[in-house]
Amino acid sequence: MPMQNHELEALLELAVHEDFGENGDITTAALFDNERCSARLISKDTGILAGRSAFAQTFRYFDKNTEVRFHRNDGEVIAVGEHIASLQGKARSVLGAERTALNFLSFLSGIATQTHKAVSAAMEGGRAIILDTRKTMPGYRQLSKYAVKTGGGSNHRMGLYDMILIKDNHIDAVGSIAEAVKLTRRKWGSRYKIEVECRNLDEVKQALTQKVDILMLDNMDTDLIKQAVALAAGSLQLEASGNMDLQQIREISPTGVDYISVGMLTHSVKAFDFSLQIEIEHEQREPT
Repeated sequence: MPMQNHELEALLELAVHEDFGENGDITTAALFDNERCSARLISKDTGILAGRSAFAQTFRYFDKNTEVRFHRNDGEVIAVGEHIASLQGKARSVLGAERTALNFLSFLSGIATQTHKAVSAAMEGGRAIILDTRKTMPGYRQLSKYAVKTGGGSNHRMGLYDMILIKDNHIDAVGSIAEAVKLTRRKWGSRYKIEVECRNLDEVKQALTQKVDILMLDNMDTDLIKQAVALAAGSLQLEASGNMDLQQIREISPTGVDYISVGMLTHSVKAFDFSLQIEIEHEQREPT
């Protein structure tokens, strides 16, 4: 789901306040007035591009007349040394927006790149779909989940409002899986999908007696997951979860689970490295 403009603008307001404070960009203000500049966005990594809109909108937030032209699309593989985008505008605006714009692009391209690696790992002998989680930086969920989709993954629930996920604390609080499902059905009927987190095979067996849509197999090893798949026998969808890395994804995808949810896609991703090379356009003076 792409991020809505007003949501991105709220993040931009926070970013500008963090960087500019009450005095603005005091370095650039001392060095430049109305000079214009051109700039080249260069990739210093290899991976998946994501975040073009956020990058461009950041510069236009500072100055709507700043021109940003991308040479590659979100979702495409980019390599070290590639010229990704060109910019033209006032030097003060471009320099003021530079770090915030690069932060967005580096963060989102890092998520997309890591997602692409996870999706590729899942396809090595398996068919599991890679899902993101709610382990996102507050305020950045829409952007983060957009980057996951750009990298080839899929979005799990967006928040607490669009899908029922009965987790271990819920089950322990009400006493049983059956009671938790009964209470949610009483409240919402069939309005929302219901997923139940299972910590062991006994809970899998309990959940299979209820009318639910998905079982989350939480922190189970590969052998237990295989047994859970056999117990379910295709009667509902299964999601494997719990500190997944690429090697675990390779091992678990062939077991027959439908989904693997991966928190590291958004909570501990390595930023993608870009460089913005800026050239100031000085006015030509007539010789005296």
